[in-house]
Amino acid sequence: MSGTPGTLLAALTAAGAVLLAAGFALGRLTARRAGRDVLDLGTPVERATFHTLHTASLAAPPLRAGLTEDTARKAARRLRPLLGTEALCLTDRTAVLAWDGPGADHHRDQVMERVAELLDSGRSQSVRTDCGDLDCPLRWAVLAPLTGEEGVLGALVAYGSRESAVLVRAATEVARWVSVQLELAELDLSRTRLIEAEIRALRAQISPHFIYNSLAAIASFVRTDPEHARELLLEFADFTRYSFRRHGDFTHLADELRSIEQYLALAGARFGDRLQVTLQVAPEVLPVTLPFLCLQPLVENAVKHGLEDSRTTCRVTIAARDAGAEAVVTIEDDGVGMDPAVLRAILAGERPRSSGIGLSNVDERLRQVYGDDYGLVVETAVGAGMKVTVRVPKYHAGVHRTPPMSGQV
Repeated sequence: MSGTPGTLLAALTAAGAVLLAAGFALGRLTARRAGRDVLDLGTPVERATFHTLHTASLAAPPLRAGLTEDTARKAARRLRPLLGTEALCLTDRTAVLAWDGPGADHHRDQVMERVAELLDSGRSQSVRTDCGDLDCPLRWAVLAPLTGEEGVLGALVAYGSRESAVLVRAATEVARWVSVQLELAELDLSRTRLIEAEIRALRAQISPHFIYNSLAAIASFVRTDPEHARELLLEFADFTRYSFRRHGDFTHLADELRSIEQYLALAGARFGDRLQVTLQVAPEVLPVTLPFLCLQPLVENAVKHGLEDSRTTCRVTIAARDAGAEAVVTIEDDGVGMDPAVLRAILAGERPRSSGIGLSNVDERLRQVYGDDYGLVVETAVGAGMKVTVRVPKYHAGVHRTPPMSGQV
């Protein structure tokens, strides 16, 4: 699963409900068929329970996208049958987002006056509507708060024809369930923002130093080898376009490796024969999807510690192989290496991020997306180079590459 507790909780809750319902139904069906070949649809109470679970499962996906007019409208039409009320509306802190059922023409404008009181108290209320229309069935309203990490986000308002303690309790419980979905949506949004911030950090690391050195290397070939300078300039343009693109958290392994080839071409123009590269890639892993800018920082780290921190020749070996349900990528250099204790401190966040932003950033992102079992595996010692291994599941829920929108880089 993705790395957030909220995503894991949602998946376990949904899976548990489905397995419970399916297992119960299958057990009853098997027991009945042992006596006679007649499909048992269960008691009225059992059928009502299954219907409730099914309705709740239909209302959950819109709410996991947050509280907006569109998601509220989709959820409200599922929640009203769940409560069995004459009408139901969902609001945020300032306006009615969705109304399902009759009475919107003369009750909608009065809702926010009641919600304003609920926002202050944060407690459910049962109030008389004082409707002057004798034909209107909306006589009582139950207002229940919808909460999130920052307090009350809005309200669920259920309308009935009479005062009912059962409706009060039911509306309150449904509002709590809606609130859980909204909190999970906030966790997903926080995770997305964190990943975006980490990608921005990587881009900030790439831009000043690498761009200056690349342009300087290209300039050195303008007079002596104009054609080579032109090729390097095109590689530079493609590399920066990929690295600074604005769309999608994930990419294909083929795209990431192509960007790495461009980076190495530019680095080779700077270091010449001192940089020796071996690339071994199994074609079947090229379509695998993985986090954007996941491998490139590791290659940059290998070049940096293999050449910039040493005056000798450095060999960098990049291999991508098929391992059944996973793709395994290794990036190895024979440079200066690192003290394992220092490396552990960097990955644990006990040293400044500037001392190893590439390694720590990639390690955190892999764990967030795939779980702690998929963090970086690093083998190193002082003077013995470094080998970094990345394992990526070929298929993982929520991990897919979104095609760029028109006009986006």
